[in-house]
Amino acid sequence: MASSSKRILWKGAISFGLVHIPIALHSATQEQGLDFDWLDKRTMDPVGYKRINKKTGKEIAAENIVKGIEYEDGNYVIISAEEIAAAYPKTTQTIEIESFVPAGSIPFVYLERPYYVSPINKGAKVYALLREVLIKTGKVGLAKVVIQTKQHLAVLIPSGPALVLNLLRWGDEIRPWDELDLPEQGSKATGLTQKEIKMGEQLVNDMSGEWNPEEFIDLFKEQILQLVEEKVKAGETESVTQIEAAEPGESAKIYDLTEMLQRSLAGGRASKAPTGDAPAAKKSASKPAPGAAAKPAVKATKAAKSTKATQAAASKTPKATPKRPTARKSG
Repeated sequence: MASSSKRILWKGAISFGLVHIPIALHSATQEQGLDFDWLDKRTMDPVGYKRINKKTGKEIAAENIVKGIEYEDGNYVIISAEEIAAAYPKTTQTIEIESFVPAGSIPFVYLERPYYVSPINKGAKVYALLREVLIKTGKVGLAKVVIQTKQHLAVLIPSGPALVLNLLRWGDEIRPWDELDLPEQGSKATGLTQKEIKMGEQLVNDMSGEWNPEEFIDLFKEQILQLVEEKVKAGETESVTQIEAAEPGESAKIYDLTEMLQRSLAGGRASKAPTGDAPAAKKSASKPAPGAAAKPAVKATKAAKSTKATQAAASKTPKATPKRPTARKSG
C-alpha cells in the first residue's frame, strides 16, 4: 500500500489570463524498488562515496572541483557557480498555463512525472471550475513551472476529482523514430487481410478486461522481501546507524485571488494580466522548498511487510514477525 500523498511539496498558483488559483503540489507516486545500501562487512557501518581524481586515484577536496561542459572531445568550457546561478530560471511559484490543447494530442512518450494538485486558501471553487471546464471541453492545459530552480514543461490534466500536473519531457529529449525499420501505417500498406484483422480483434476482445493495478506485482521485489523476512525470523540481522534526511520547508504563502476570476470573466477573454497589475501572489513568491522535485525517499524496507519484520528484529520477539507472504514463481 502506497503511503499518503498529503504532504505538501510545493505551494503556488495556477495562472491563466487574470485567473490565479492558489494550490499545493503533492507527489502522486513513490519509488517502490529495492534500495540496497552499501555497508562495511567488518563493522556494518554505512559506506559513502568519495570524490576521486580519475587520473591520480587520490581523493580531492570539494573546493578544488569545478564544473565543465565538454564542447568537443577532450576540450571543456568551465562554468563558475555564479554563472550557473545566474542562468537558473526566475522562480515565480506559478504554474503558467500558456494554452489549452485537446486531451489526446500529447503522445504518452512525453509524460514524465505526475503530481497531484489541491486547492488552498479558499481556492476550491475556482479549482473546481477549471476542472469541470477541462472535462467538458476535452482539453488540458499546457504550462511552464519552475520547481527547485529547474524549469519544466507540464500539462494540467483533470483526473477524477483531482487536477494532475504531469511534467513533460522537452521536445529535444524525445528521440525520433525515423531511423527505425517500422512497417507503414494502414492495413493495405502492410498487406494485412480482413480475415487477419478480424482474428486479431477477436483475440484482443477475448483478452480484454478492466484496469486493476493491484493484479500486477514486481516478482523480484516480492521474493527479496520474502528472503528478508526469512532472515529476520532466523535472527540473521545487523544493527546499522541510519542518518535521517531533513524535512523540506514550506514555500511562501499564496493569497486567495478568486476575485481575479470574476474580473477575467467580466472583462471577457484575456490572454495575459495587464502590465503593472500583477497579483500579490507573484510579488510575494519565494524560492520553492528544497527537494520539491526530488523523488520520494521511500525504500523497500519501509514497505508494509518489511517494516513489521524490521520492528520484530529490533525487539527480538519472534512472535512479532509478520505473516510469511506466499511465495510466487518468477515468470
